[in-house]
Amino acid sequence: MTSRSQLPSAKRIVVKVGSSSISGPNVGQIEPLVDALAAAHARGCEVILVSSGAIATGIPFLKLDGRPTDLATQQAAAAVGQNVLIFRYQNSLDRFGIIAGQVLLTAGDMENDTHRHNAQRAMERLLGLRILPIVNENDTVATQEIRFGDNDRLAAMVSELVNADALILLSDVDALYTLPPSEPGAVKIPDVPFHDDLAGVTFGDIGSAGVGTGGAGTKVAAARLAAAAGTPVLLASTSQVAEALTGADIGTWFHAATS
Repeated sequence: MTSRSQLPSAKRIVVKVGSSSISGPNVGQIEPLVDALAAAHARGCEVILVSSGAIATGIPFLKLDGRPTDLATQQAAAAVGQNVLIFRYQNSLDRFGIIAGQVLLTAGDMENDTHRHNAQRAMERLLGLRILPIVNENDTVATQEIRFGDNDRLAAMVSELVNADALILLSDVDALYTLPPSEPGAVKIPDVPFHDDLAGVTFGDIGSAGVGTGGAGTKVAAARLAAAAGTPVLLASTSQVAEALTGADIGTWFHAATS
């Protein structure tokens, strides 16, 4: 796949959504996200959703003021939040008669050949049964030393694991810019050739919501990881997911290695 216009013909796509896009005041974005995924599913595309948001979703149920900093409370928030998050997705997917399958992974799973093969086999079977896999890091057992770091990297690794035709990384920002988009002089970058080192680009932080762990830098790193494995990547905003899946000329397209 050489351009975003070919996305409607993709047989298998991984879509990653960040915590701030589907939790807190933005929880309402789950339904339009599901609408877009269901439309792709209906035309025969196999869709894998990598969804952050377990910890962010669990925070208000634990009556916390913000994202916890200690591992034990993060794990507790994730345990509660993952349950609520999957319920919200399934409740929305019910409108289309689609069943979700929860897949929780750790970095250790992806590094262990047996665990990696088992994860691959499970997802292939889910897709074969027309189930929509929803993947997240298994925060309740992950430790600081063996975390993915962010779900952008997890999404890139899942894309390679399932040999996806494309990866779509969704966030609060509609594309990659030469500067954080809120700063004067920021220019949108529509395409990134495979060998482009993006010299001169300044990356922003995780954003004002403060509930995620990624930012523009982590998305670029994940896009390069996926592109090096042969999977092209589109960076777009969560509000544009329907346009992205129908091949609209939006976002930033990272071209994949050709060999």
